Parts: sequence; C-alpha cells; structure tokens
Amino acid sequence: MTERNASQPRASRDLDVRFDRIRLHGHLVTYRSAGEGPVLLLVHGITGSSAQWEPVMSLLAEHYTVLAPDLLGHGQSAKPRGDYSLGAYAVSLRDLLIALGHRRATVVGHSLGGGVAMQFAYEYPVFAERLVLVSSGGLGREVHPLLRAATPPGSELVLPLIAHTRLLEAGARVGGALERLGLRAGADLGEMVRGYASLGDAGARQAFLHSLRAVIEPSGQRVSANDRLYLSSLMPSLIVWGARDPLIPVRHAAVAHRAMPGSRLEVFERAGHFPHVDDPIRFVQVMRDFIDTTEPAAWDSEEHIDIMRQRMLEHSNATHSAGEDETAGDDEPGEPAPDDETTRAAPEKEPPKEPRGTGSAGPGRKSRNSPSSRPAREPRRRPASRVERPRRG
Repeated sequence: MTERNASQPRASRDLDVRFDRIRLHGHLVTYRSAGEGPVLLLVHGITGSSAQWEPVMSLLAEHYTVLAPDLLGHGQSAKPRGDYSLGAYAVSLRDLLIALGHRRATVVGHSLGGGVAMQFAYEYPVFAERLVLVSSGGLGREVHPLLRAATPPGSELVLPLIAHTRLLEAGARVGGALERLGLRAGADLGEMVRGYASLGDAGARQAFLHSLRAVIEPSGQRVSANDRLYLSSLMPSLIVWGARDPLIPVRHAAVAHRAMPGSRLEVFERAGHFPHVDDPIRFVQVMRDFIDTTEPAAWDSEEHIDIMRQRMLEHSNATHSAGEDETAGDDEPGEPAPDDETTRAAPEKEPPKEPRGTGSAGPGRKSRNSPSSRPAREPRRRPASRVERPRRG
C-alpha cells in the first residue's frame, strides 16, 4: 500500500511515501517510509500519527531514508493495554530500527514525540546520530488547558463526547470556540480536530489517557528533561519551534537552547504548534543545513563512555558548588522557584569545552533568536529584629 501526496512531484519511485506494517513483540506497528540514505526517524505527538509528517517526507526523501512510525496506541498501530511511558516508546523505536535493519538515525520528535526522542537519545545513544526537537514537551511546566483537562480522574467519561464525529465536524466548520482558546484556524486547529477524532475508538482513548497522564498532570507537565540537557553537548542538537505555538509556549525553546551547549535554535515566526506543517519548505531547508553541517555522534567505544562520565561528574560538582537544591530539578534552568521569591537564580555557567573524539562537529551556529541571559533575582532582606532591653526597677 502506497500513500501518495499529489502536490509534490516525484523524481523516482523511491520518493513515494510507502505505508507498511510489521509485528513487534506480537503487536502490529504501522509506519511510513521513503527515500534512501542516512536515516531520519520522525516521531509524532500525542493523538497524532505518521501522516503528520507527510508534508515533509517526500522532500526529505530526496536525500535521506525517512521513517515515520505510528506509535503504539496511535494511528493504525495496535492499541494494547500496557506501558505508554516515554521509556516504553523509546525502546519500541529502538526495536523498530533493529527489525528494519537500520543501525543508527537522526531522531526528530514533535510535541510528545520530542520527549520520546530525548529519552531515546539518552537511553540508546549508540542508535542516535543527532537530536531534533520540534515544539517539544518535557522542557517546562506550561501546557495548554485542553491537555491538562484530560488528566483528572473521570475525564475518560467526557472524552467520548469530545471525540464525537459530529461535534468535531461542527468545530472544524466554525472554529470560533477553539480560536478563543488560542488555537489558530489552520494547522493547529486541523491537526487537533483530527487528533481528537481518533479518540472515537475505546482503545485509542485508553492509550491517549495513559500516554497523557504519564507526562502531564492537572497543574502542567510533570516530566522534565532539564536536569539532563547538558548531556546533549555530546550530540548535535537542533530546536525548532513556532512563535505562535498555543499548546507549548515558545519560551521553552529559549530555555532549552541555553541549557543545551552547542544546540541550534530556529523559530518560525508565523508558525504554531506544527511548524513542519505550517512551513514544510523551510523545515526541510533547516533540516538539510543542520545535517549537512554537523558530524553524526558516534558512541562506539569506551572513550565516549568516559566522556559522558566526565560530563556528569563536572555537572554534579558544579551544581553542588553553586549550592543548588537537589529537589529543584523540576524548575527551569536559571529560573527561581515559582513559590519562593527570596531564592536567588543560579548564575548561568559557561559550558565546558567539547573534548575531542565525541564525533560531534562542536557547537552549532548561534541563532539570531538566541535569548539574552536573565539577571539573577536579589533575595529580599529581612529587617533586623529589635532587642528589648529590660527596664530598671
């Protein structure tokens, strides 16, 4: 079965986007693929599917092997009762690469898929050549109320009503209610409608709730990669975001860029939560430039394990010297805890120099969108307490 995108010209049969399936550990996994060359592994977000990558797949296939799976619980893949954590998704991607005969890949993750991509690169660095985060989750607390609203107990009783086809069709025609919630008519609204329409199936609803509650709670995102982002210096990294993203604020991109030594940041000023759908031509150009100007990371020796160990020890010693609280890992780097205005933000430290032999091309070009560092907040001074002197008889 071959999925065709009539809007894009075909230079050869290899550029056609093929739809295939495979069984892994007894579960059906569907995926789209195209092209030949270095492998790009494209990971979609929650309620999404591999179809969200079609606007860029044919263009990327001119230079790369492009592989976009439907994560378990999504698209046409199986929706079993089981583990829908980031770690479970990461291991399923590793197994898919192995089963299809691919040794390594540049991992590209969108939204929830960004969290999966970070988990994949962290747990299986021997399979990851580069890391690309697109409007990624896992980089801060803020997330749109529409997603937080599905996390409390009992929300599963409301989802069948939200996912009703007639209601979604009416929302797609009018769009006013969702626009008032910050969702633009266009890619954001269209992809959200298609995503919620997929929840009409009971298995998809259960997979959605398990996936969502693994990373989001009523107060915001509950999973953060910020305490490990410094390790991204061992791998070429790119961050892509839409300036008009209504689901995950673009300031998360700036925070991640500061915390990831050598990373590149590209902000699409007119894009929302789906920059690869809003502006596929620019997205492909950014991807090609990033891949062409960086060397893939190569974790194939004890030397690289030693480098990782050195980075971890250096970071541990630096944070200990700065007196950072071990329990403050959920806060964003360089930001004061939200409930403690007397806490001074830790000053930004200069990233360690890249040791030789990491397989990386070193720090990437600095983006014009690089944010300036924020000044540390001074602690409040308490007034000196008065000491009462005893009165003489």
